[in-house]
Amino acid sequence: MGVTLYTSRVVLGILGAEDFGLYNVVGGIVVMFSFLNGALSAATSRFITVELGRNDYGQLKKVFNVALFAHIVIALIVVVLAETVGLWFFYNKMTIPDSRMDAAFAVYQISILTSFFTLTQVPYNAAIVAHEDMGIYAYVGFVDAIARLLIVFALSLSPIDKLTFYAVLLCLLSVAILCYYRFYCSRKYAECKLKFYKDFALCKKMIFFASSDLIGNASVLAQGQGLNLLLNVFFGPTVNAARAIAYQVQGAASQFSGNFMTAVRPQIIKLYASGSVKEMMNLVERSSCFAFYLMWIICLPLILERNYILTFWLGSFPDHTKNFVILVLFICMLNTLKFPRTAVFHATGHILRTNICVGLVLCSVFPISYVLLKLGNVPESVFYAANVTVFSSEFVSVKILKRYIDYSAIKYLLNVHLRCFVVMVLSSILPYYVYDSYMGESFARLVLTCLICFISICIVSCTIGMNKEMRNKMLNIIRSRLKRV
Repeated sequence: MGVTLYTSRVVLGILGAEDFGLYNVVGGIVVMFSFLNGALSAATSRFITVELGRNDYGQLKKVFNVALFAHIVIALIVVVLAETVGLWFFYNKMTIPDSRMDAAFAVYQISILTSFFTLTQVPYNAAIVAHEDMGIYAYVGFVDAIARLLIVFALSLSPIDKLTFYAVLLCLLSVAILCYYRFYCSRKYAECKLKFYKDFALCKKMIFFASSDLIGNASVLAQGQGLNLLLNVFFGPTVNAARAIAYQVQGAASQFSGNFMTAVRPQIIKLYASGSVKEMMNLVERSSCFAFYLMWIICLPLILERNYILTFWLGSFPDHTKNFVILVLFICMLNTLKFPRTAVFHATGHILRTNICVGLVLCSVFPISYVLLKLGNVPESVFYAANVTVFSSEFVSVKILKRYIDYSAIKYLLNVHLRCFVVMVLSSILPYYVYDSYMGESFARLVLTCLICFISICIVSCTIGMNKEMRNKMLNIIRSRLKRV
């Protein structure tokens, strides 16, 4: 995360806002065509893990090879679509300065090549995860971070156009890492030996499972790359650069609550498997609130001091960046509320209905945003629409869960959504007063704002954001930790 934030500053400075935005949006065209892969990736991971758990290595080898063949087919389809429909969109709809057309085209072709290798890599990644061989990710991730840092420094020595050179180097790095993963898997895991299996029944079974997640994956793309392409069509690559910076801030912030949810998810699934539905829903409510409070501790100072933080981080930044940061962080806050509930849907196995209903609500952001921009609204309007659709999807998801779990939806909304909203409003009063005081914009005010935000959110969360049971549990945990010390 640290390397990513640092390299973003350097790349933005070397490439400039226009080229930085072009790099982020051009590759998005290829990503739009690969949404099928997201659904099949989940199916591949699930089937490999199941067969590994059964110790059926004959079937495991068959699953891996069938999955690899399916991903190769998808990769070829993506290449064809990218070189036809995508190319038409590139030349006829995207806003690219004439002087940067050649460089943008080179980046587009390099993105297609990178995507082909990435799409066919999914079964190998699924095998590593299924074997819980996470150490290899740590080592390769470290090498990847250092290599990306070296690439940024190499930009100043570029013998060709800097944008093209940057895309070429990142492509070579990605391909090198993927080749190492494949070599590692083929040497360590017996199922990763290539062999052609003609098993249409297995292929059909995997595709049927993947189809349940299809609309859900499409909605993620609509909220992400779909809006990014719309911003390019209507406003050009500089606005894409502002959007890319905002999402890097969001990605850094979401890691804090993401680690918390990684620990909670298996507990939710185990409680459902043991038939403890009431205890499971209590855990879902508590974890939703705690995840929200953790995110708010990070997001509130980012929102208040966004101008100073962006200036300190990047030096200069494109217009709209500050507004984008606020709106994207609120989307992130809303998403933290749904993650524990999503674990319940996966525990029950009933994901088709929620993917269709919630996915359609989330996908509606694309046509809504198009209409808003066509009417002449500002770039921020697409993120207002995204916030509204994400917020609306919460009520749809809570209602659907009622079909499979016996619980009170009204009580859930009051205990989670209303409680989090009250905490958010009340805990922001004192920090805003400090931020709006006589102190000028400075590092001292940033530190003071962060400290006041932390104290204010902790106090309000403990007094209003938790019921008596939640407070007692937390106090007991603190007491036990203190006794060990």
